[in-house]
Amino acid sequence: MFRRKKREELRVELTPMIDVVFLLLIFFMISTTFIETPGLSIKLPESSTSIADREPDEVKIYLSKEGEIFLQEEKINIAALRAHLKTFGERSRSMTFLLLADEEARHGQVVQLMDTAKESGFGKLAIATEAKPGGVKQN
Repeated sequence: MFRRKKREELRVELTPMIDVVFLLLIFFMISTTFIETPGLSIKLPESSTSIADREPDEVKIYLSKEGEIFLQEEKINIAALRAHLKTFGERSRSMTFLLLADEEARHGQVVQLMDTAKESGFGKLAIATEAKPGGVKQN
């Protein structure tokens, strides 16, 4: 008599699929870029041109629409800001003073911060803007 082979039950192996999912997860976690903004609510004005790369040697100053000045995430007044900027000395000539002012901030305060940077010897001044959709990107 002929013996019938016992059929094995078919199963779907999940191990390779789980490996692929974890590899994709790791890839997307590593390749994601994070935007560095503090917990302040600052809406930057839009510009049709934007600069792609920024020098790492910069001082970031935030100006809220209420007129509050922040150095990194610390609230600071104009006198303390002047004292802090003077600590850079000659090095400030090659540094960038990056001003992130809310679009609703008073023009006079923006000019005052720009003057403070110039008085402190900063050679470069940059004003941060949001890129308009479909705008021109410059390097």
